Amino acid sequence: MKLEARFPWPLPALLSWAICWTIYIQLRRADLSPWLVLAVVTVLSVAFSTQGDSWWRRAIIGLGFPLSLLLVGGLTIPAWGWLLPLALLALIYPLNAWRDAPLFPTPVNALNELPNVAPLEPGSRVLDAGCGLGHGLDAMRQAYPLAELHGIEWSRPLAWLCARRCPWAKVERGDIWKADWSGYEMVYLFQRPESMPRAIEKAKAELKPGAWLVSLEFEAVGLTPVAKLEGAQGKPVWVYTSNQ
Repeated sequence: MKLEARFPWPLPALLSWAICWTIYIQLRRADLSPWLVLAVVTVLSVAFSTQGDSWWRRAIIGLGFPLSLLLVGGLTIPAWGWLLPLALLALIYPLNAWRDAPLFPTPVNALNELPNVAPLEPGSRVLDAGCGLGHGLDAMRQAYPLAELHGIEWSRPLAWLCARRCPWAKVERGDIWKADWSGYEMVYLFQRPESMPRAIEKAKAELKPGAWLVSLEFEAVGLTPVAKLEGAQGKPVWVYTSNQ
């Protein structure tokens, strides 16, 4: 469960910063290389940024530690060395990924009602297009425990982490817009509104008859939904079929 689901803002940011500072102090006491300490704790800080529900909250969480360290002068490195946190942030969230959804985790229990309107046979292949750290795969597994789950993620670090978080799914690093959707009985998306027209065209061109397109929160304008479910945290689940 995300920190924002347990604690009101800005407690998730404060907790993340406190943990990062605690680990930083311990690593510095171990007399490790300043560069190694900065890299390790910054990676941790960026990982915590996934707990934010919006891009600006993720930025505050992810950059809070390195910026606060800079302000207090806690590490003696060249001025250009402070590009490292930004480079790590770009590594986790590649620039082209920001054109879609940098990292929008699917809330827990968001898809539990989905089988009531979009039933799948055991062994059906389901794709989480842009799987991030695997929150959508977790939700899909909860909704369809007998499905064959697949995930595609553009960010190489996120794909690597997702594959280890979800060893029961087939996760690969790739471009969801170049991947072939025709082999799946269901494609799940949690993108941005700007990405939905592209998703609609791809679904129309590639989904086989009877396949499902599921979008969390954002409507596929131009398609007629089979259902609109009330998901977790007030995020609707839009359900479409290729038989339109």
